[in-house]
Amino acid sequence: MSISKRTVIVSIPLIVWTAWLTILSPFHAISYLINYWESSLTMIFGSMIAGGTSMGGGAVAFPVFTKVLQVTPHDAKVFSLAIQSIGMSSAALAICLTGIKVEWKAIRWGSLGGVLGVFLGLRFLAPFLPPDVIKMSFTMMVASFGVTLLVLNRGIRNYHVAMPVWRHQERGILILAGFLGGVMSGLVGTGIDIFTFSVMVVLFHFCETVATPTSVIMMAFNAVTGFFLQLFVLHDFSELVLSYWLASIPVVVIGAPLGAMLCSLMPRQTIVHILIGLISIEVTTSLALIPLTPITVYASLIALVIFSYLNYLMYRNPAIGNS
Repeated sequence: MSISKRTVIVSIPLIVWTAWLTILSPFHAISYLINYWESSLTMIFGSMIAGGTSMGGGAVAFPVFTKVLQVTPHDAKVFSLAIQSIGMSSAALAICLTGIKVEWKAIRWGSLGGVLGVFLGLRFLAPFLPPDVIKMSFTMMVASFGVTLLVLNRGIRNYHVAMPVWRHQERGILILAGFLGGVMSGLVGTGIDIFTFSVMVVLFHFCETVATPTSVIMMAFNAVTGFFLQLFVLHDFSELVLSYWLASIPVVVIGAPLGAMLCSLMPRQTIVHILIGLISIEVTTSLALIPLTPITVYASLIALVIFSYLNYLMYRNPAIGNS
């Protein structure tokens, strides 16, 4: 039985705020808000985008943290996973409590692959790959999907609100999509949401109003996994990241569930337009802020070709995901 949206929007923040104030003490909790207000302000917008779209809050948070707040790309990635473990989990809880439709088969199998992927990305790939190359490769992946989404929505199209068939083939594809998205999350702090969203929409012909909350729940699982790996296995949680994280917690538990609720009220085409706008922001800020060294340019072009080809294959293969 679902709970009213108003009850959820009020209850989740009250519970988290109570725990936040109790654990830190009111004096220290408020001091984090005052001393690190830039983080809180940034995550007002970032959390709503994270909860209401498949892009995650990185489209807002990454350029602000790395260029305005002078946070290293590595710490920005760690912060992204840490804060999404709170914000996306709050949005996922709101989605479940209010009965917003999701595809649980995709969540289960995609999240399984995502756990393996985020571990591989954090533990073995992130220490050796240049941050600028990683970020621009992610941007090219998103850009290629944005073009595909535009082509897909040129006219009226048929779509599903649930998986029409469920075979070993579909399970394998979702595990692989979750794995690759999890690797990207381990490298840039987000990725499984937009990666699995693209597979659901382009290959399985899912309606965006179902694919979006489904991808949000997958990102919540992935962020929690990544956060615990950073904290307890890799011991890679600096004092600065901790301070920004504590300052942002009371904000994201409002913004992310609110974003999820607003998304559930929007028509499919509105979600598409918002997503394309966010992809445009991602591409523009990355091109403007990331130094385009030869290795970054070459890696970006390779990523663009690879992901464009993958999107083309999904777009041209109507047999998969259909009976």
